[in-house]
Amino acid sequence: MRLKDKVALVTGAARGIGRAIAFGLASEGADIVIWDINIEEAQEACRDIEALGRRSLAQAVDVTNFSKVEEAVNKILDKFAKVDILVNNAGITKDNLLLRMSEADWDAVLNVNLKGTFNCTKAVSRFMLKQRSGKIINIASIIGIIGNAGQANYSASKAGIIALTKTAAKELASRNINVNAVAPGFIQTEMTAKLPEEIKQKMLEMIPIARFGSPIDVAGVCVFLASQEANYITGQTIIVDGGMVTA
Repeated sequence: MRLKDKVALVTGAARGIGRAIAFGLASEGADIVIWDINIEEAQEACRDIEALGRRSLAQAVDVTNFSKVEEAVNKILDKFAKVDILVNNAGITKDNLLLRMSEADWDAVLNVNLKGTFNCTKAVSRFMLKQRSGKIINIASIIGIIGNAGQANYSASKAGIIALTKTAAKELASRNINVNAVAPGFIQTEMTAKLPEEIKQKMLEMIPIARFGSPIDVAGVCVFLASQEANYITGQTIIVDGGMVTA
């Protein structure tokens, strides 16, 4: 119970990696707030978390809208009186080749992935500064490090998250707030399950550990970064990819 009585906010946590992170934090004793645009699935996840004996709250929040984010954070403070951990996981993809990518698809991905991370960090860090403690974990991607054809918007947003992580870490360190990023590789989720088999096989050949990652692999790193064991780690990007980037 490394996170006993901590309050954690996880965005985009109704399913996939975000849900695994929320459950990982709850299993270590944290009370959980789930933000997701799918409120029904968020509420279902909260019921499962409460079955573990933890308190929870589901909120439908558009992370691209700062006033809505700020309003939702205030409601969290009304219920739990604090926020100890923020995991910026909400993200989308709208893939296409650079010359075929619409301005709308570029803007949508940057707004959710990068601006959303900025909005949530800004709103939550205001309170963390007052309490002089906090852990912020931003979910990036190895695509933000190595790039990928057809994902100019996604790779730019994830690279931006890594740079934002480094800057926020420097700005907030004096108030005992740690800011780190986690960069997953190929993780098995509902989204990746829809890829053609030949693409998945090609990706698998690039992974030295010779298996795809699971959401639990990412969640375990997030639990560590949220714990006191990671108190001297800030401004870092932890790659969780089975060795893919170094292959």
